[in-house]
Amino acid sequence: MSLAIVYTRAKCGIDAPLVRVETHLSNGLPAFNIVGLPETAVKESKDRVRSAIINSHFEFPSRRITINLAPADLPKEGGRFDLAIALGILGASDQIPRDSFEHHEFIGELGLTGELRPVQGTLPVAIECAAKERALVVPTENRHEATLCEQATILSAENLLQLSAHLHGREKLHPCQQTNDWSAMQSDYPDLSDVKGQPQAKRALEICAAGNHNLLMSGPPGTGKTMLASRLPGLLPPLTQQEALEVAAIFSINSVQKKPVFQRPFRNPHHTASAAALVGGGSNPKPGEISLAHRGVLFLDELPEFQRQVLEMLREPMESGEIMISRAKQQILYPAKFQLIAAMNPCPCGFYGDQQRACRCTPNQLQRYRDKISGPLLDRIDIQLNVNRLPAGVLSQKNQYQENSNTVRQRVIKARVIQINRCDKTNAELEHKELERYCQLQKEDQALLDQAVTQLHLSPRAYHRILRVARTIADLEEKETIETHHLMEALGYRALDRQRL
Repeated sequence: MSLAIVYTRAKCGIDAPLVRVETHLSNGLPAFNIVGLPETAVKESKDRVRSAIINSHFEFPSRRITINLAPADLPKEGGRFDLAIALGILGASDQIPRDSFEHHEFIGELGLTGELRPVQGTLPVAIECAAKERALVVPTENRHEATLCEQATILSAENLLQLSAHLHGREKLHPCQQTNDWSAMQSDYPDLSDVKGQPQAKRALEICAAGNHNLLMSGPPGTGKTMLASRLPGLLPPLTQQEALEVAAIFSINSVQKKPVFQRPFRNPHHTASAAALVGGGSNPKPGEISLAHRGVLFLDELPEFQRQVLEMLREPMESGEIMISRAKQQILYPAKFQLIAAMNPCPCGFYGDQQRACRCTPNQLQRYRDKISGPLLDRIDIQLNVNRLPAGVLSQKNQYQENSNTVRQRVIKARVIQINRCDKTNAELEHKELERYCQLQKEDQALLDQAVTQLHLSPRAYHRILRVARTIADLEEKETIETHHLMEALGYRALDRQRL
């Protein structure tokens, strides 16, 4: 029977559903047909596969060739199916033993010479292969990415001939060695000691890192807001092995990773970014900046300059930690557990409240500028901080001690350990019942918070976020309960709520 079945996998978000490449050779006029919802790049594989087979010194059968990519209702895109299609033709024409396909899965694009070229999304494929206990054959350039899944058996080949020798049993491909150094995942980041002055902003940055809180900094130009934001990844704890795999999987489906980097992402999109660029989208949905910042930091500089409709799309993923992109053909779910750090000027000219330069903005201009950030979005930002201009002479001071990132990171790690041991999550993720249990206040402190909520017209969401920040401040001091000064400091980080009165 001139029928061969080869296993490969499609790309569907961060998932890799199984695809059976069924190849049938029949009598009749020579033809080459691919069915099973293939897109343009898959249809074009016919010419690549034909040339690759011929140039690898195999015989291309002059028969009616039908390729079925099952399941038929799953969209297929890219050149990732080239290798499986070529092997199916060679197996159906008895040039490669068909029984050798059973315990392997194949992924890779073919060049006209028969060489294997790298494809996107190798890591999710490796994870799924490990669950099915099949060996995965990948192009050589994808081997570093695929071996991040330590449970998978990864074989790499440079061309079709080398893979054919392995399947015939003449020259076996050896499993790729695992070279992952999970203990050295923390990469070099800009150091906090480079920032002179701004003790309150540094304190707020430490609290954000400890509790995984969102932060908005408002201040005149040149006060160090961007510089402070770029130091946050260096204060965060190193990624766990599971978190590193999640980050690597997202970058894997977005581009070919020749050498994965184990670090927390820091994404800094320009304010002209579209909604699709920020949250993801396209006819074949791809991850946006919020997913590329998963387990890391999303920094939005000049926040009011972003289109309001773009900013409003952040509201749901900030709460849920994921984004669902719906299209007519399919729905894709991407993770989006990012930490939002934003910066803005206090007014259009940038000098409102600045003691050194007068503001030229009218009250109407100031109000329109602040209204670009909606109340619901502002509610979701735990810490709102005014960053003032440095006093004269601070930058020129020599030998002034500044805490470095490593010192602050050690305190952050201690606070994170307390949170994980308490409820297996950071304070920013505490649910309502957990807030009632772990964020109880003394009677006097509760009255103080209720008064602040009334005077500042805070929403219940803002109320809960104040409690979360106070809990983090207490954890940094290794206190069992929230004390008055913890609550007072948390209330002090609602600067924009006070300005909106």
